[in-house]
Amino acid sequence: MQKSFGTLRRMPRGVWVLGMVSMLMDISSEMIHSLLPLFLVTSLGVSVFVVGVIEGIAESTALITKVFSGVLSDYLGRRKGLALLGYGLGALSKPVFAMATGAGWVIAARFADRIGKGIRGAPRDALVADVTPPELRGAAFGLRQSLDTIGAFTGPLLAVGLMLLWQNDFRAVFWVAVVPGFAAVAVLFFGLNEPADRSCQQRTNPLQRASLRKLGTAYWWVVGVGAIFMLARFSEAFLVLRAQDLGVPLALVPLVMVAMNVVYAACAYPFGKLADRVSHQKLLTLSLLVLVAADVILALSTNWGALLVGVALWGVHMGMSQGLLAAMVADHAPAELRGTAYGFFNLVSGIAMLISSVLAGLLWDVWGASTTFWAGAGFCIFAIVALCIKKPTKSLA
Repeated sequence: MQKSFGTLRRMPRGVWVLGMVSMLMDISSEMIHSLLPLFLVTSLGVSVFVVGVIEGIAESTALITKVFSGVLSDYLGRRKGLALLGYGLGALSKPVFAMATGAGWVIAARFADRIGKGIRGAPRDALVADVTPPELRGAAFGLRQSLDTIGAFTGPLLAVGLMLLWQNDFRAVFWVAVVPGFAAVAVLFFGLNEPADRSCQQRTNPLQRASLRKLGTAYWWVVGVGAIFMLARFSEAFLVLRAQDLGVPLALVPLVMVAMNVVYAACAYPFGKLADRVSHQKLLTLSLLVLVAADVILALSTNWGALLVGVALWGVHMGMSQGLLAAMVADHAPAELRGTAYGFFNLVSGIAMLISSVLAGLLWDVWGASTTFWAGAGFCIFAIVALCIKKPTKSLA
């Protein structure tokens, strides 16, 4: 315990600021996103397949956009401005959800929100790597992810309270979500001093062949691993819809996301620290086994208790894998190409996320909720086999 606090005391101030910014924006986003599938299905009358398409397009847009913002941050040698632009666009999209009168409005707002997430994601992750010593990198990404995830369970918790208080008034909750979104932009603007660009070299296009050759085989292996993970883990919107499918009262459904994110937040930092000391491949494999267990339980669930066990295991998997994958990208990319490296990682992951979410929605509509989660378990097993067979050219630990 004392060693853990020592690590936290050594953590650079910039990591704490970026974590707080992520937390505030996640409070804003998750107040909306924890209710959005229900709003679409019950208020706007769209099908689960359409929800899957919207979620797939939204999340993959965020991940794909990161490649361009990452490349631009490397080319400019500056990252804070792009992060501000991304968080600002996310904040500006929030009022549109409250004003939406049809699915088109929601799609437009979700699209704009996720473009903002894409713009800020790679520069933010590169900033964490820039300000953190290599020996603390896993812990730094775990800490930022923990703070981010505190926001991810606080948002749905607030949504539940306000839905009960205001008798399921979706739009009123969406208006409240505007406040923490703009607070995140203010904290980033006033709280973070970007480290000076120490490179004396002339800036070149990071997409040139000579630059891309610096991203070695081990890095591209990490990219492949990230894509397989996204195929195995579709959007969390399906956890919310599973709760409704099992008869959970409408106002209480966001508690599913609260439970998942509480576990996620509790696990992210300890597993991030562990990743600095153990084999990354073994930790990734273990996280996939946990996700298999979550999918099986969710497929078989018939009551609240089983649902919450499956959701909690989903959160454990997220805590084990998300910060670890980000640290692996940083470990295998040159400092001057970190933004580009995160961009390509998220480009490939975004395409995989689009495929998995659309497929999950289609399976749900045609064969039912259980089939969606059985398919997820099958993809997990495929990912485990791939991790065991395909070895990187150098150690990831």
